[in-house]
Amino acid sequence: MHETLRIGGLTRFTTQDFPGRLACVVHLQGCPLACRYCHAPHLRPKKPGQLTWPDCLSWLEGRRGLLDGVVFSGGEPCSQEGLDAALAECAERGFATGLHSSGVLPDPLARILPLLDWIGLDWKAPPELAGLVTGRARVGQRFLLALDVVLAGGVPYEIRTTYHPSLLPWRTMVEMAETLAARGVAEWVIQEFSCAGCPDARLVAEAAPLPDPLLAEMGSILPVKVRRAPVPAGASAAGGGV
Repeated sequence: MHETLRIGGLTRFTTQDFPGRLACVVHLQGCPLACRYCHAPHLRPKKPGQLTWPDCLSWLEGRRGLLDGVVFSGGEPCSQEGLDAALAECAERGFATGLHSSGVLPDPLARILPLLDWIGLDWKAPPELAGLVTGRARVGQRFLLALDVVLAGGVPYEIRTTYHPSLLPWRTMVEMAETLAARGVAEWVIQEFSCAGCPDARLVAEAAPLPDPLLAEMGSILPVKVRRAPVPAGASAAGGGV
């Protein structure tokens, strides 16, 4: 039942998480992955949430005409069975519906896709490196299945990948670009790794911005948009080699 949704938090206003819309973000509790760059590890455990869905729905009632949309994020929102009903209730109240997903659960994702107005799908890594990035073995093919589900679903989407040179080397990034281009992806969003709040000291030490020559090589394959990470005080913003 949707009343049992485990909600770890609520971002009340955002212009960044649902393109072209003023939205709120409902952060659902629980994620089967352990991504090394995860900045919300408190949302990983499958445990009771801090908020109830009826409370969130009551709050949304007072935001009709003020908010355009509701985004469900995680953790991994597709891990909760009540997501379908919650999306339907948002739509009934006139809110556009959005989703942020890792794609690790392609079957539930396919089921709820018709209920969405937009989806942001993380493509973590190609199959051979998925374990290194996510901390979970044998999940790589799930990400490719989810990618194909989204591309065939007819719902506006954003395909994005978090870049860190120690997790996704130069050649891998180029091969990922080729995979997306072959599937007809219109634009690939690269999110640079952010050191802020990351508990993995090795990743922080080895962090580097996306090199301009790599960006140019990927851009020759398909359009690429880069979301640059904040530059720590005293650090250089120039892209380096990998």
